[in-house]
Amino acid sequence: MSDDQQYPHASELPTAVAQLNHTVVYASDRHLSAEFLCAILGLKVGAPFGPFLPVDLGNGVTLDYYEKRDEPIQSQHYAFLVPEAQFDGMIARLEAVGITYYADPSHTEPGRINHLFGGRGAYFDDPDGHNMEIMTRPYVRP
Repeated sequence: MSDDQQYPHASELPTAVAQLNHTVVYASDRHLSAEFLCAILGLKVGAPFGPFLPVDLGNGVTLDYYEKRDEPIQSQHYAFLVPEAQFDGMIARLEAVGITYYADPSHTEPGRINHLFGGRGAYFDDPDGHNMEIMTRPYVRP
């Protein structure tokens, strides 16, 4: 696209529904990282699919763990909307494996949870430093 071209304004685009189907999560050890997340969230690691190790989430989205050992892993943020009834168990599993959780994404409030939008939430690092978030209420956007 040249400098003089612009993207169409959102109101000019037809209404369409796009759904995230899967995304790749880079890991130095795909088994370790996928198993860690599944242990915390109460999920199961799927069968390998080519070079990927899938973690199927409850809304039809798959995290495809891909091993990348030739360069450092760039930290990403992944947020999971979880049932209120399962939140305490997830926090207990983090504590059981010695992982510190935080009330904020900058990790300045260790051992605390937040109460954003009337729910509860926490942040923690996975084995490769991805900033994971669990929350019981979605963010309210203006």
